[in-house]
Amino acid sequence: MHPPVGPAPAPASLSSDLDEAVHRCLVAGFEGTTTFPDTLKRLIDRGLGGVILFTRNVRDAEQVRELTDALRAIRPDLLVAIDNEGGGIGHLVAAGAPEVPGSYALGVADDPNLTARCADALAGHLATLGITASYAPVADLQHRPDNPIVRTRSFGADPGLAARHLRAWIGATEARGIASCAKHFPGHGGTETDSHHDLAVDPRPYDRLGVDLEPFRAAVAAGVPMLMSAHVVYPALDANRPATLSRRILGDLLRLDLGFDGVLVSDALEMKAIANRYGEAAGARIALAAGADQVIVAVPDLEVTLACRDAVLDALVSGRLSQERVWEAAGRVRRLAERYATPTAGPVAAWDAGAGLEAARRAVRGRSLPRPVRGAQVVDLFPPPHPALNWGGEDLLTELRSVDPTAAGTAVSGEPADPAALVDGVLRIAADSPLVVATCDAGLHPWQARLRDDLLARRPDAVRVDTGLPEGGDLCSFGRGRANLRAVAEVLTGV
Repeated sequence: MHPPVGPAPAPASLSSDLDEAVHRCLVAGFEGTTTFPDTLKRLIDRGLGGVILFTRNVRDAEQVRELTDALRAIRPDLLVAIDNEGGGIGHLVAAGAPEVPGSYALGVADDPNLTARCADALAGHLATLGITASYAPVADLQHRPDNPIVRTRSFGADPGLAARHLRAWIGATEARGIASCAKHFPGHGGTETDSHHDLAVDPRPYDRLGVDLEPFRAAVAAGVPMLMSAHVVYPALDANRPATLSRRILGDLLRLDLGFDGVLVSDALEMKAIANRYGEAAGARIALAAGADQVIVAVPDLEVTLACRDAVLDALVSGRLSQERVWEAAGRVRRLAERYATPTAGPVAAWDAGAGLEAARRAVRGRSLPRPVRGAQVVDLFPPPHPALNWGGEDLLTELRSVDPTAAGTAVSGEPADPAALVDGVLRIAADSPLVVATCDAGLHPWQARLRDDLLARRPDAVRVDTGLPEGGDLCSFGRGRANLRAVAEVLTGV
């Protein structure tokens, strides 16, 4: 265990410059909204490359800016980053984040200029908060209907479509002086496992994996400064290790084939795909040896970050990790920090606050748009929030009531204890009122499908809404961001 006073000193056999280089290769999560642990301060003093903010670090916009200023007061070249994909994936709801649909809806609307306006809004907001690195956009292609983690975070299944929207997103973000990051290399869309929970495998042969590389090639050509690796095994590329830990994938494929010379950052090491099989500390060492430039330890327990740091230092002392590899990685991080760590001086130019809702409206699709309904009884079924991805509390009923105060109903997040009682209660309260039944990825969550089918069996006139990928509903929003749900509410009510 490490003493509570902070990180131990560098090994005597390593120079202070090399110790600083090791710290540049780390991105740490932490607890705190107005203050932060002394251990984090000492890590920053020794050269910590970056911090990643989460919902736990956000109270309001003024507080976030004070926090980022305080972090940079310790070390001006510290990168302050956040996951900022838009849609239902984001951590800045309490700080007034722009309401922008997720990437799939942007792909459905298929207007790169509109995508650029949405990305500009997100980046402009980050600039006001002093956050200068965004782990977005998602470059994965959504191939499989049973993929549990990419889905509406992707621009779609078509590589050409994804490429043009990635270029638009990256260009708009760059224009704001914010570093973007295309993820998750070389593509997470061909899996049926969420790497947060277990090691994912993409079993496709080599000749079928090439299509997933096209969006990443486009991102590299567009000058994206960061890529993030996937905790996915691709037997056709490397049968033994996930991409994050694979020299073949990070070195031969990414650096030599794609020609990427920016910062390759790992997905979070505490994800079970890495933590359960290798451990975070060994994962950090192997990832850096394989070609990663920074490794993310997103959990707020800084003991985990210290263990990762110490594993890298020990590997340098023992010779298991070459100094040249660490110097190379730290050099890339230093160049990234020189370009992006310092927020743009002066006031931040305004962004188009209406771009997100415009995009969400243009993305709504239906087999045949239903007649407007007023005073509807709404049942909104959706899975519990993902533990690693923020949920801002959005639900269809709230958005419907904002345009039709006579609407009523219930939002059900997670399987109810007594489904039959829920169905009976809904139908009793609805009586002769219009009924709207919304589901989100019911194919992945059978309890939703059962409830939906039980309701439709007794109310075949109900309007079906899909708030994830389309599953045969009357309307589909292609996402559960607030803008997506507002757009569906407007169509339902004819506003």
